[in-house]
Amino acid sequence: MIRKLLIANRGEIACRITKTCREMGIATVAVYSDADARALHVELADEAVHIGASPAAESYLNGAKIIAAAQRTGADAIHPGYGFLSENAAFAQAVIDAGLIWIGPTPAAIEAMGDKRRAKLLLKNIPLVPGYSGEDQSDETLIAAAGEIGYPLMVKAAAGGGGKGMRRVNSADDLPDALASARREARAAFGDATLILEKYIERARHIEIQIFGDTHGNVIALGERECSIQRRHQKIIEETPSTALDDDLRQRMCDAAVSVGKQIGYVNAGTVEFILDEAKAFYFMEMNTRLQVEHPVTDMVTGLDLVRLQIEVAQGGFLPPLINRYGHAVEARIYAEDPFNDFLPVSGKLLRWREPVTQHLVESKRVWAWSKTIIDSGVRTGDSIGTFYDPTLAKLIAHGDNRDDAIRRLDYALAQLQIFGIRSNISFLRRILQHPDFSAGNLSTEFIDQHPELLAPELPPPSVALIAAALAKTGDTSAYWRNNAFRPIQQTFKHNDQPITVKLAPNSGTHSCAVHIGADSYHVELWNFSDSQLDLAVDGYRQRVTVLCGDADDWWVHCSAGTFRLDWVSPLPQGRPAEEASGTLRAPMPGQVTRVHVAEGQRVGKGEVLLVMEAMKMEHRITAPHAGVVTSLYFSVGQSVQQGVKLLDVHASDVE
Repeated sequence: MIRKLLIANRGEIACRITKTCREMGIATVAVYSDADARALHVELADEAVHIGASPAAESYLNGAKIIAAAQRTGADAIHPGYGFLSENAAFAQAVIDAGLIWIGPTPAAIEAMGDKRRAKLLLKNIPLVPGYSGEDQSDETLIAAAGEIGYPLMVKAAAGGGGKGMRRVNSADDLPDALASARREARAAFGDATLILEKYIERARHIEIQIFGDTHGNVIALGERECSIQRRHQKIIEETPSTALDDDLRQRMCDAAVSVGKQIGYVNAGTVEFILDEAKAFYFMEMNTRLQVEHPVTDMVTGLDLVRLQIEVAQGGFLPPLINRYGHAVEARIYAEDPFNDFLPVSGKLLRWREPVTQHLVESKRVWAWSKTIIDSGVRTGDSIGTFYDPTLAKLIAHGDNRDDAIRRLDYALAQLQIFGIRSNISFLRRILQHPDFSAGNLSTEFIDQHPELLAPELPPPSVALIAAALAKTGDTSAYWRNNAFRPIQQTFKHNDQPITVKLAPNSGTHSCAVHIGADSYHVELWNFSDSQLDLAVDGYRQRVTVLCGDADDWWVHCSAGTFRLDWVSPLPQGRPAEEASGTLRAPMPGQVTRVHVAEGQRVGKGEVLLVMEAMKMEHRITAPHAGVVTSLYFSVGQSVQQGVKLLDVHASDVE
């Protein structure tokens, strides 16, 4: 019997596992790095142990320290969550050898499926994507194999997952660079640079089957999850059931997934991932031998707690004899990133984190079915989002009687989630959920590429957001001193570098004012202002707006239209900024320089890769904005850089 469990992870999944353990009466032990000393997952656990410095290699990837922490605290078991060491067979074996219960599959199963190349050679009677999975990893062999497979194709890390070490290649000219880049990223993320090639299936759908095995030889399928909405080959919206599957196809895919599990004697939670083409033929891609990020949508429709089931199976329990499925569930992943700037991760301090109302139980004739919205998060107001780990902040999941209900409920919950201090992908997620093709279920892994309008620049803030920011900045308008009492109070903000001026003309003795924004005029009544919230009516339209000021007079405003950052512009004369040479390239985010492809004095062409940065486990290439000459180079390989610092200068020339 497990009485105390150590969670070898961080963030939202560590918090999620802790919640289930509390319900089961199991004490929890958290582990944490320097960066996570004050993290939410540490506070929620019953005990916590410091395991090293902030880089994952010195903490969350150090299996010996984690096992030592379990032994020190008297833990009976270790749950790895997902990511980090969750699919590391050597770590799983070390846990077992230490006399602890490993909450996951056997080390043999992890090893068998952990290498995509070997997994495809091992499985029998499972349809595979055409490709190359050979031992020879030389560029010459891979290039020759690519010619036989045909373009476009995918380069993948054999030991990979989560979109890391993965590149789409459209032509032979692009392959050498993709191989080198994928190898670097795979080696950094997984310690293994082995690659495989797969034919890229156009307009495919990504369908995965959740399977579960117990120690008594039983393997079952809990249904599918549609994971086709992706950016950078990483899932961002998942749902079940899939709109692409009928009962017959669903059964055939579930049977194939169960066959995979039985062939390797699988135990605990696992996911078999397939590609589904337009003709409804499906192909095995890989198996994830762990709990998935998107497991809550399966929880929702089955009424199961998969984390609880993992723990029960690890203790020798049996799988449930009958699985009911009801309704539809959709999940959205909340990231600290800027979708309108190539999805670059962002860092900074969370000035405000306010979650929507969740855990809503709806009366139903089917009393076992919950219609609700939940959020799995690992952050709170005041937390700092750094660059050591991936940019996941939370997962928001909604369930409904049908797909439309679930989508509407999820969109509403996203609208209520308030994130101030850093950019997030919330508005982008809402654009997807509201898109007609998404509503119709017309999905593919190319959905975002096929709909460039999803990445159109962020719309200007509505008048109510600007008015609220101006009122909050001004404070009590009746006490605001002016040389000329009849001259409007003027506040100027920048949004996406565009200045917008708001003029307030308070009405004497009232909590109302006339407001002018450009050529538009409004009558505004302020009903209440407390705890950063303004209740105001604009021309009789009453709304509640949340406003908060950051350290640099950056104003964050949340209203029904979304969240907006407004930078206040001082009316005082500003010193003239130093001129910067055209072609100065600055770091788009904090990170580390991993490769430098140029030297000072070197001529480069437009679009040529100049250097490569790594941040939040992903590579980001800095390219030349125009043809020219590299006149200055400020950083070398291995150096850390902060967002906005100069990386290099490229002096423009006519040479291409």
